[in-house]
Amino acid sequence: MRTKAIALYSGGLDSTLAIIAVLRQGVEVTAVTFLNHFGCDISDRSSCSRNPFSAAEKFGFEVKLNHLSEKFIDIVKNPKFGHGKNMNPCMDCRILMLREAKAFMEMTGAAFIITGEVLGQRPMSQRRDALNIIDREAGLRGLVLRPLSAKLLKPTLAEEGGLINRELLYDFGGRSRKPQMALAKEFGLTEYPAPAGGCLLTEPNYSYRLKELFDHDPNPSLLDLRLLRIGRHFRLSPECKAVVGRDMSENEALSKLADEKGIILRVIGHGSPLTLVIGKTGGDDIMTASSLCARYSDAKKLAEAEVKVVAGEEVTRLKVAPATDFIVGALKIEKRSGDGLLRRTETFERAG
Repeated sequence: MRTKAIALYSGGLDSTLAIIAVLRQGVEVTAVTFLNHFGCDISDRSSCSRNPFSAAEKFGFEVKLNHLSEKFIDIVKNPKFGHGKNMNPCMDCRILMLREAKAFMEMTGAAFIITGEVLGQRPMSQRRDALNIIDREAGLRGLVLRPLSAKLLKPTLAEEGGLINRELLYDFGGRSRKPQMALAKEFGLTEYPAPAGGCLLTEPNYSYRLKELFDHDPNPSLLDLRLLRIGRHFRLSPECKAVVGRDMSENEALSKLADEKGIILRVIGHGSPLTLVIGKTGGDDIMTASSLCARYSDAKKLAEAEVKVVAGEEVTRLKVAPATDFIVGALKIEKRSGDGLLRRTETFERAG
């Protein structure tokens, strides 16, 4: 009976090479791709490589998808081993994926787990001590094979037991991608995405938006999380936000994401972004959102613009002045130096 292994598979170069290296030793590999709300959307080829799983088709291994869902959101909020530079809980993320992979390994009778990690490539989760902690916390000491850096690490149980020939593994370390690219050429792997983080939680502005969202809503909806990827975001009140599209593709995305509770704004008679208002509105929220919509439209230099407001089946029109630089700066949710955002009440006190 062939030895079986489970691999963590992102579709990137390192994880693909790790799988091929083990396949070449006659092991049957099943790859698992773990999805979350903060990675690339594999249903949208514009956000990932054209076909992140083309290698699976070429080299003959199966890929299964597993969404981490609320489990992942919980560790983003409160990671045991802390966040990286932004909102990335790298060690806790790895532990969670390995725990899930362990359950699948036990269910399928696999002997060990494969990852594409390279010693020293990422400062938070790929240090020698971090790898040891991750394996311990996941309950997988000796059961995680990292083929690309195996010769720099202690032998795993699979190597000691003769399931894997250690001499056919590698000693890659550090951040250079040249060894991996050379190995890809040797393996005949010609299609793979360019090196990139892939995780939105490592991006400063996205992370800032996410933290701001958690500050106002500890249990955001899936819509709230999806919207963080799109447009310019403005905090109108603790319970209400406006998202302004930046181009046609974002306008279309916002239109698709708008649900029955969302309010849609457009400037009439001029090129206009689609502006989506979500949350509980009150006071001048719609007027403020309309002025922001006008600010980013072709009517931005006019003294006044007319905005169409669609709330379900109710349609109204408002005349507003485009928002000033001060209003934009005070309400926009973005990472910046200094104290960050002003309160909305403070904004209008100063503006008045």
